Amino acid sequence: MIFLELVLQNFGPYLGRQVIDLRPNNEEISRPIILFGGMNGGGKTTLMDAIRLALYGQRAQCSTRGNLGYSEFLSQSVNRNTPLTENTQIELEFEIIKDDQPTILRIIRSWSKKPKDGKDKLGILIEDGLKYDWPDQALANTWDEYIENLLPLGISNLFLFDGEQVKELAELETPPSTVIEAIESLLGLELAGRLAIDLEILVNRKRKTLANSQQLANIEEIEQNLQDYQKEDEAAKQDLDRLQKDLTKQHQQQRKASDKFISEGGKIAAERRQLESQLQGYHDHCEQIRKNLIELAAGTLPLNLISSLLTQAQNQGEQESQASQAKIALDVLKERDKRLLDCLNKLALPAKKLDKIIDLLDQENYALEQKAESHESSWLAADIETLKYLHHLLDHHQPTQIIQAQKQLKELQELLPEINSKERQLAAAASPEVYEKLEQGVREAQAKLVQAQAAYEVGRRRCERLHNVIENKRKELAHYSEKNIDSQNDEHIITTSAKVQKTLKLFREKLTLRKLNQLEQKVTQCFLYLLHKPDLVHRVAIDTHTFSLSLYDLQGQLVPKHRLSAGEKQLLAIAFLWGLARVSGLNLPVAIDTPLGRLDSSHRANLVERYFPAASHQVILLSTDTEIGKIEVERLRKAGAISQEYLLKYDPDKQQTIVEPGYFW
Repeated sequence: MIFLELVLQNFGPYLGRQVIDLRPNNEEISRPIILFGGMNGGGKTTLMDAIRLALYGQRAQCSTRGNLGYSEFLSQSVNRNTPLTENTQIELEFEIIKDDQPTILRIIRSWSKKPKDGKDKLGILIEDGLKYDWPDQALANTWDEYIENLLPLGISNLFLFDGEQVKELAELETPPSTVIEAIESLLGLELAGRLAIDLEILVNRKRKTLANSQQLANIEEIEQNLQDYQKEDEAAKQDLDRLQKDLTKQHQQQRKASDKFISEGGKIAAERRQLESQLQGYHDHCEQIRKNLIELAAGTLPLNLISSLLTQAQNQGEQESQASQAKIALDVLKERDKRLLDCLNKLALPAKKLDKIIDLLDQENYALEQKAESHESSWLAADIETLKYLHHLLDHHQPTQIIQAQKQLKELQELLPEINSKERQLAAAASPEVYEKLEQGVREAQAKLVQAQAAYEVGRRRCERLHNVIENKRKELAHYSEKNIDSQNDEHIITTSAKVQKTLKLFREKLTLRKLNQLEQKVTQCFLYLLHKPDLVHRVAIDTHTFSLSLYDLQGQLVPKHRLSAGEKQLLAIAFLWGLARVSGLNLPVAIDTPLGRLDSSHRANLVERYFPAASHQVILLSTDTEIGKIEVERLRKAGAISQEYLLKYDPDKQQTIVEPGYFW
């Protein structure tokens, strides 16, 4: 499996649609690392949660979910600034090998602030050649089972983990339940179960040798009944397998009928009335917009074509008005100057002072004369009211009309693609006759699927009933001696049974030891590879009951875990997860959040140089600037281990994160 692309839309701090390329470059040399840099609270853990949520949906173990219900968790994951018209969506594209051919799948989960039915909407796209095929609804309906075959939820924590998980694993004496479940899923104890059945048969045979004729007859009768029920159970299981195959076949037929219904226009035909209603609504809206534009064109809007001429007329009118006012003012001032000079002559002012006053009045009058004569050619002759109307038209009315017209045109331009789209959909709709056939095919396929599901359920219940009957017969046979055989035989059988149980227990322990031996070797190799003190630990042992780790030195002496530093404990936890991942045999990506929490420089260098480039064919690292710092990132770049680098830039004012190419340095 290889993650190819992650798309976040209005999820957590990621506002809008942000596309992240996760493809590792493995063409010439292996470059497995996809490096994300971000400060605390900037959205690193949200990226990890997005991958988990895309893969597992309601079962995802997201960091911020806690005890929240799924619906409430989805609501709280919506970015607070999400527009009302947009949904929150996560898309994860990845590549797998199916039938020896690379196949690309894209998981799409979307929901609104108030999710419908408290769930997200799941869509699965499968690449067909150079394009994606129709959404595979059947695969979406069975996605939980499908992903369990690719990356089981119980094992996912070995590949998608964070610093807190490593910290917890490093500090606990016994691994947490999630890791224990992953270990148990890797061991497989089917042989021990079959051995238990064989031992039960041996005990039953021993009972026969100890029973009298009447007791023997009773035991044989019980065994005969048990054999009959077991034969019936085998037949029921075979019938259930047949029903299972038929159910799978009907699922495929139903999916084919649904796909045909969609591809040949049945779905569109079913929505014809709604589409026609929407199309009519769009046409009505367009018609109303055109009427509005006609009304605007019938008014003063066309004057915008000669706006420059109107502006010139406005300027001409203002200049003529000013010249007219200057002429009137000049006549008034000359009368006033005459009266003023008569008054000054009567006051018998000195001639020098009187000349200065006359010069001042002449200068001012000359300025007014120049202004009055500056526009002698008065051809517009507009009155004040006309100039006011022209001013209002150019400065207020026309801009408003233009804005209204532009708004109407924009709405019309946005409606035309919608009309074209609806018309294309209606053109692709099946005819009534074809639609009837397609719908009939879907109904028949659905009816057969319902019948197959009902038959399978009946068969499953039959198998369950026979299983319970067989278990009761076995218990009856097991307890027969306790009720019907004398005390001497009772004691003998009890002693024999105890020995058998002891032997079985020992066998299971040895089988578990054998399974754990490989895991111990892998964990030891990984730990010594990461540790910069090769003489500190020689072997890592795993307890068969609690799966806790014990360390031994070259002399075989136990090394107490408290002697390890915090960084060495963290390396041990990483080696444990790494070993488990290698033992699993699954070729899966590894994603690590806050990977270098408490490591000193030497341990950090070992992890950067030895673990990250070799952890998997694709390694997604989410780090702060204090974990993978300038020195560490330069080492990774120099080693050619990085394919992609991204920086998560968080804006505290807008409370949103933007994904940009590059790193802190």
